Amino acid sequence: MRFETKCIQAGYSPKSGEPRVVPIAQSTTFKYDDAKTMGDLFNFDAAGHFYTRLSNPTLEAVENKIAQLEGGVGAMLTSSGQAASMTAVVNLCGTGDHVVCTGAIYGGTFNLFNVSLRKLGIDVTFVPPDISESELSAAIKPNTKLIFSEMLTNASLAVLDIELFARVAHENGLPLVVDNTFPTPALCRPFEWGADIIVHSTSKYMDGHAVALGGVIVDGGVFDFANSARHPAFSQPDESYHGLIYTEKFGKAAFIAKARAQCMRDMGFQQSPQNAFLLNIGLETLALRMQRHTENATAIAKHLENHPKISWVNYPGLETNKYHTLAKKYLDGASGVLSFGIKGGFESACAFMEKLKLIAPVVHVADCRSGVLHPASTTHRQLSEDQLKACGVPADMIRLSVGIENAADIIEDIEQAL
Repeated sequence: MRFETKCIQAGYSPKSGEPRVVPIAQSTTFKYDDAKTMGDLFNFDAAGHFYTRLSNPTLEAVENKIAQLEGGVGAMLTSSGQAASMTAVVNLCGTGDHVVCTGAIYGGTFNLFNVSLRKLGIDVTFVPPDISESELSAAIKPNTKLIFSEMLTNASLAVLDIELFARVAHENGLPLVVDNTFPTPALCRPFEWGADIIVHSTSKYMDGHAVALGGVIVDGGVFDFANSARHPAFSQPDESYHGLIYTEKFGKAAFIAKARAQCMRDMGFQQSPQNAFLLNIGLETLALRMQRHTENATAIAKHLENHPKISWVNYPGLETNKYHTLAKKYLDGASGVLSFGIKGGFESACAFMEKLKLIAPVVHVADCRSGVLHPASTTHRQLSEDQLKACGVPADMIRLSVGIENAADIIEDIEQAL
């Protein structure tokens, strides 16, 4: 199946007489007739579900679809994008370990790495997204366990040179974890360029309608955990799961199996069946929506590029953008988020947002309705001035999430507000 068909058909194949649409299994638990079957489920010797914190038929169908869309061997839904990032890291790290992460990432993720992970004893080195290969190699320590970056950063819109990052990661025996939230697999498939693990906030474009919080981790199945000197936990017995050895039991899917059997079991970051059902409805139109988001954002970026009241425009789809070459290489479109500065600075930016009529000032981003935000005073307000600069978020930045309305209506609203 081609990508557009997978969005609709993948993950769930109803038998004769079963529901055509993925049903909601709104149950915490599942009944079995004998103890042996239950034991086999706990031992991963049989397929099935026994408790929704670990797995659920609705979630499984959506996980299978997303794994196919990204080209991975397995996926696990989580309660939010933050939960997906957190789970991916703690599945690889423990106290005393180290992570290399690009600094130009979503403010909440930056805070997760910079504050919460440090409280758990996991050290983090932040590097620029356009770092050189030698500088990236120099940031790696003997206790480094992974490299993390967003594919298209929120809100600075830097495009990751994924081949460079993957090369450095693999030369040092590390997996590369990539947040693919903004491009989605409709515009970029990081596994094809060397990524090992992918995470998403499914609350954004995958859902597409701002109705359901969620996240997902996708396992590419290519990193050799069986022979990884830096990650012995995958190839040695897990005493918390009666000596299970993940690489022997699950082979290429060892990472996602450990994430479920250990991290989801203990931390419970599970997505609800209702939210998974809503996510699946969004996924069915993902290919169509991402094309329209990109078309609209490109038209608006070009309109603003030479506008007398706009001081700068940042959108990788513009030929003048510093990341345009990387965007053409890795992306099938630059997605629907752009940023710009309004002449007059902070005060003018606030006045502009207040005068918008169609475009709503919202914290959320990347759904079908156009929304606008001033990141420095909202999503990134916990950061210092130096950290704001490192994240590529100047004080005059307006982040515009372009929806799938008629582009002319969006432009007219911007014009009247200016």
